[in-house]
Amino acid sequence: MLRNKFFTIILMIFLSVPMLHADKYEDYVAEYSGIAVAEMRRSGIPASVTLAQGLLESAAGRSTLATEGNNHFGIKCHSDWRGETMLRDDDAPDECFRVYSSAAESFEDHTRFLQRKRYASLFELEPTDYKGWAYGLSRCGYATDPNYGPRLTAIIERYGLYRYDREGGAGELDAEFIVQALRSTHVVSMSGGRHFVIAYPGDSYESIAGELGMDAGRLARCNGDVALSDWMEVYLH
Repeated sequence: MLRNKFFTIILMIFLSVPMLHADKYEDYVAEYSGIAVAEMRRSGIPASVTLAQGLLESAAGRSTLATEGNNHFGIKCHSDWRGETMLRDDDAPDECFRVYSSAAESFEDHTRFLQRKRYASLFELEPTDYKGWAYGLSRCGYATDPNYGPRLTAIIERYGLYRYDREGGAGELDAEFIVQALRSTHVVSMSGGRHFVIAYPGDSYESIAGELGMDAGRLARCNGDVALSDWMEVYLH
């Protein structure tokens, strides 16, 4: 009884807060979470990690690779690909990327891609260990970005994607996620001897500085006064 009352109070507080997080990222999660969960049950790859990679790699389904080639994970051709291809500039000009007939085919191929020997160590982790998977993908060389692990983790925790890694999924009332969504704090990480946070959608130097007790102008100068973009590193010194 007390537990249900607690959940009810938390839910009422949550519903009284404006829905600041209703954006293209949540739309993407709503559209593709079912596929991600199905692939998790088939392979053991956490649905949260699959969704976070799709969100990041495809800019929530809006990248050219996603809209023209249904490629949601930035997977390049490699020598074993026999399907259609498209050329896009990435780490080098005119790199070859896979093209799929549907987004579902891209999610299925993402599973097959991670089942390569290169990523075998990740399958020793629990499907609920999203941080282990996120940082492990970075160590295994999925992306050249040295902060790929923190980016994926920030996306998972921002949208509570870890809910999809559990039996029952997002249908269960999750007080932990509700409290975290209300708090929405930025986790401080370190790379190359410098501390940073990951920018959320809608962030500004002023909002981040206010949360961390810093001067917004100084924070902007630490980052070359460049405009913030979703999921970029914001260095603190």
